[in-house]
Amino acid sequence: MKEGNGKKKSNLQGSFVTGAIALVFLIIGYQVALFIHKAAVTRIAANQDRPDTVYVVDEALARRVLGEAPDVAGSDGMAGGNGTSRLTVKKESAHTPEVKALRGRKVESFPFNPNTIGLEDLQRLGFSEKQAQSILNYRAKGGRFRRKEDFAKSFVVADSVYKRLEPYIRIPKIDINRADSTALLDLPGIGPWFAGKIVRYRTELGGYSYPEQLLDIYRFDRDKYNALSDLITCSEPEPYPLWTLSEANLARHPYISKEEAHGIVLYRAHQPGEACTLEGLKQAGVLSEEHYSALSRCRIVDF
Repeated sequence: MKEGNGKKKSNLQGSFVTGAIALVFLIIGYQVALFIHKAAVTRIAANQDRPDTVYVVDEALARRVLGEAPDVAGSDGMAGGNGTSRLTVKKESAHTPEVKALRGRKVESFPFNPNTIGLEDLQRLGFSEKQAQSILNYRAKGGRFRRKEDFAKSFVVADSVYKRLEPYIRIPKIDINRADSTALLDLPGIGPWFAGKIVRYRTELGGYSYPEQLLDIYRFDRDKYNALSDLITCSEPEPYPLWTLSEANLARHPYISKEEAHGIVLYRAHQPGEACTLEGLKQAGVLSEEHYSALSRCRIVDF
């Protein structure tokens, strides 16, 4: 009798162990299924909202999934829960063309200024409404696209999209003879103080004759100039009326001292018209070599 009870007890224990193992496998399978489902949904959402951008947590996993070394676009320098580095990997998405086709939107390419283009036109260029709004929000917060490559740095602009749109990007240069102090603030390294100085010096000169005249401004060094030289232009100013201005007005010009202003007035009063030239003023000792050289690059009204 005891032997029968022992066998029955052993069978019950075996069934319990088998059931427990089966339950563990069911739980693991369920968790794996949830993980795969969540990953798939996240990937699809990423393709819809941020084409060609995939977010990866584990670099080793990325290499195994992609089958190659990923093109790392950036890293936040922080570690994930298992000690791995979190990365942002830019990879051409195979889903992007299908998503666009499903949306039925016609992608266009046309000249545009990323600093002024509106929501609808951004969508015509191929951006989703969410992506287009992100660009507008960036501008609303004071962000500016100074150069074409600045537009490429936006996280909603995929490399393939920028490659298509780059020939159509039009960002006007800032005319230092026409821009007000507010417009000048868009230039790198130019705050309210320098913007005011640029406008005041333009008035003193009677208009900039060439961009390098910005280097005359106090504390406006070569590094500052090089950082913005490709972003500015200098329209032709009105010719400076050297031969008709009063002595007081001549002395206000940055390239004419008070003594030189007095000498110019005396010179033009006693010399014939054909002698009234910058070269004549230099030969007569009215202008210093430095001021003669500076004025010779400016537009001067003929006598």
